[in-house]
Amino acid sequence: MGTFEGPWLRRLGAAALALFAAAAVVGVARSDHSEAPVSPHWPRGPVTLVVTFPPGGGTDTLARRLADTLHQKLGQPFVVENRSGASGNIGAQHVARSKADGHTLLVANSSYAINPAVLAELGFDPAHDLTGVINVAYVPSVIVTAIDSPWTDLFSAVEAGRTAQVESAPAYASCGNGTPQHLAAGMLNRATGAQWLHVPYRGCGPALIDVMAGTVGLGVVTASSALPHIQTGSLRALAVTSAERSALLPDIPTIAELGVTGYALNQWHGLLAPVGTPTDVITQIRGTLAALLAEPAMQETLRGMGYDLPQEPPEAFAEIVRADLQRFAEAARTLGLKMN
Repeated sequence: MGTFEGPWLRRLGAAALALFAAAAVVGVARSDHSEAPVSPHWPRGPVTLVVTFPPGGGTDTLARRLADTLHQKLGQPFVVENRSGASGNIGAQHVARSKADGHTLLVANSSYAINPAVLAELGFDPAHDLTGVINVAYVPSVIVTAIDSPWTDLFSAVEAGRTAQVESAPAYASCGNGTPQHLAAGMLNRATGAQWLHVPYRGCGPALIDVMAGTVGLGVVTASSALPHIQTGSLRALAVTSAERSALLPDIPTIAELGVTGYALNQWHGLLAPVGTPTDVITQIRGTLAALLAEPAMQETLRGMGYDLPQEPPEAFAEIVRADLQRFAEAARTLGLKMN
């Protein structure tokens, strides 16, 4: 009997030991999985870029270029969804109420920071419901006039607005009520004592047509929209609104350079995410976009589209948005800008 028990017990002991070892391995694996969170990876699926303007505009075109490039690089679908209306608030509301996981992002420009100052009801809180992720590009505004107009420089146009009666002061076309261009001209009026009359248009394109035709004496529009007409000699550029000269129009002085100390308004185009999006996901999005924007091919593309490249670090964008919300609120209150 002893000769039978020995091999049997040895086989049983070996099997038990193997079973115990396997159970221990499984236990360690489960313990590791529960204690060490999986490193986040963005994107894990399709990403929706919500644009607050209709198809075909500058912000929409920029978003589609980003979506195409990100899809090619990351292998996930990037879908541009246009939710225009209410000066961009419909799209912003939608993103503010979306899941905070980095897969629904807002593509907006500086109008996002102006709207709270000029609109009575937004349906969300721009200061607390969304957070700035990264600025993709800048577009300064430019003051233009027809090539045969009597104003050969900014001083002559400002002086005409200071000496004329209100009803006969020069009129300027903007890209619309409450746009950065509307605010830029209002700030200039206040700083110089001019009384240019505001003629709002539904976009920079229609405004430019009437400026070139001489229907409106001056235009305050995006540099990107005016650039082709300046290059062909249809428009004369008087000044840009950015703090420094634009790479798009290196020969055109800034308003600050011409003596309006401290004047600056540079229209940003950036990505925002719902508040509550995990910090590590925000970091990944910033890193991905920053690497893309550092590529010479993308920089050349953006400049060709009429954009200036941001020089600040990506994480500075959240503070830029916060500062603009305060700055534009004060400017709009001072200028009495309001929209229904």
